[in-house]
Amino acid sequence: MTTLHALLPPLVHVRTNPAFMSWLARGDRLPKASNARTTLLRELFHFAGDSVPAAALRRLCHGDDAAMGAWLCADPAWVRSEATGARLMAWPLDDVSANESEALAAALTPLFGDAGALLSIDTPSTWCLHLPHGAPRAEFRAPADALGIDLMDCLPAGDAGRAWRRLFNEAQIVLHAHPVNAARFAAGKRPINALWFWGAGALPASVESGLQTVASVDDVVRGLAKMSGAARVEPLPNALEMAQRPGMALLDLDIPGHADNTADWLAHFRRWLRERHFDAVAITFADGERFRIRHAHRLRFWRKA
Repeated sequence: MTTLHALLPPLVHVRTNPAFMSWLARGDRLPKASNARTTLLRELFHFAGDSVPAAALRRLCHGDDAAMGAWLCADPAWVRSEATGARLMAWPLDDVSANESEALAAALTPLFGDAGALLSIDTPSTWCLHLPHGAPRAEFRAPADALGIDLMDCLPAGDAGRAWRRLFNEAQIVLHAHPVNAARFAAGKRPINALWFWGAGALPASVESGLQTVASVDDVVRGLAKMSGAARVEPLPNALEMAQRPGMALLDLDIPGHADNTADWLAHFRRWLRERHFDAVAITFADGERFRIRHAHRLRFWRKA
């Protein structure tokens, strides 16, 4: 059976669309998943280890050194100070220009160099650290899970996290005083006043997957597709249609800033099932809600949203 696995923003973005909710109701509701994105990736891509080494997989899409040791994401972010602490308020910062990124990274490079880590820019809004051998194995929290939460509950804890908490604070000092942020403030933009550490690890030795086609702009997903040998395309309506019969496919529509367009995909899902381009569409929403709609489910007209 050919299945399209689609990763969408949280279900709330389609709850006010009666047609979409009615279509979901005709399918089978599956058990809710925790950490939906990670859960789906681990189901579709098989490799050793318990976590997804996001930094190394992203690096694979931008450099030829990804297989050399361990990596850590160090993404530009906005942290808001409050009377009782501070919170991560924005990630990713997609309005960071290449010039801003290069200027800020140049100021931070000595700080991380003293710690034995090499800071690199993958894209203006996604940076990484090449970790030295023997770097402390701290537990890092993914930024998507830390948004709006007090920093005290998110930064690496314990003795292993001490060095990273110090680097986090020292990086904030450098960024706060940088002219780039003065210019961003004057332009009414959010400051780049922190680097968020997450996604540590080395590339897997190998990645196996039954996917034939992967459509995503996320370099973590694209890195997994590259390692597994799946074809990679951009997430556009005609991308999957270009393949005559793509077999099992992943369509990653959980894209920051595009959640309001989620319901627009209903027409494509319906047509792909009607024309038997896929035998089933398995939907995973970013909040963990999951559904599977098969070709024959169109006959379940009595089911209501």
